[in-house]
Amino acid sequence: MGLEQFNLQGKTAWITGGTKGLGLQMAGALAGAGAAIAVNSRTAADAQSTARALAERFGVPTYGAAADVTLEREVATFARQASSALGPIDILINNAGINIRKPTVDQTLDDWHAVVETNLTGPFLCTREVLPAMTQRRWGRVIHVASMIGLVGLASRPSYSATKAALINLARTQALEVAASGVTVNALCPGPFATEMNKPLLEDPKKYAEFVSRIPLGRWGELPEIEGAIVFLASAASSFMTGTTLVLDGGWTAQ
Repeated sequence: MGLEQFNLQGKTAWITGGTKGLGLQMAGALAGAGAAIAVNSRTAADAQSTARALAERFGVPTYGAAADVTLEREVATFARQASSALGPIDILINNAGINIRKPTVDQTLDDWHAVVETNLTGPFLCTREVLPAMTQRRWGRVIHVASMIGLVGLASRPSYSATKAALINLARTQALEVAASGVTVNALCPGPFATEMNKPLLEDPKKYAEFVSRIPLGRWGELPEIEGAIVFLASAASSFMTGTTLVLDGGWTAQ
């Protein structure tokens, strides 16, 4: 098939939390491969400005609007409006997520619920919203953005690591549910990337050095290094891959 198997022209991709960090980088990668792009955030202005910027840079149709992925009604409204504007959603990237860095004994119940609702309930709601149409069309890609911390433990991230581990098994379960229709569901597990979420580590020389010392490649990931993986998972190139996990962590979990 050659490189054409990575071509996403005629496809529509929804990237949750696609206005910054890895989400924005992934949105740009999919737009560069030809996909129409829908992005949401909790702030309408951020989503709309991101959509405009992607349209101007890549020349693809885009849609941006506010939607809280933890709220069932807002998820349904966004999916309906994005599909009306761009066409049926073919690719869902469940990227929206938060992290609260506290050990178990210091995390409040509100902390726990906030992380679980965003990182796990959100992907459940968004996936449930798009799967029926994907299975009816017999084509679709769902990618849950988990984390290397969903595969190994890391102190002071109890809620984050628990939700990311759950996403990996959610991908396996959903993959089995829809495999007969040709729709695939996979998990992507990034390691340390220089994103806004990791700012507390990036700005602490001691913690930064500690992280780097545990990465066999000896450095953090650069944002563009997420692009090949997400285009692969979203495209025809990954058509025989479902219910599995792709890890981009510089070798951290190989130890």
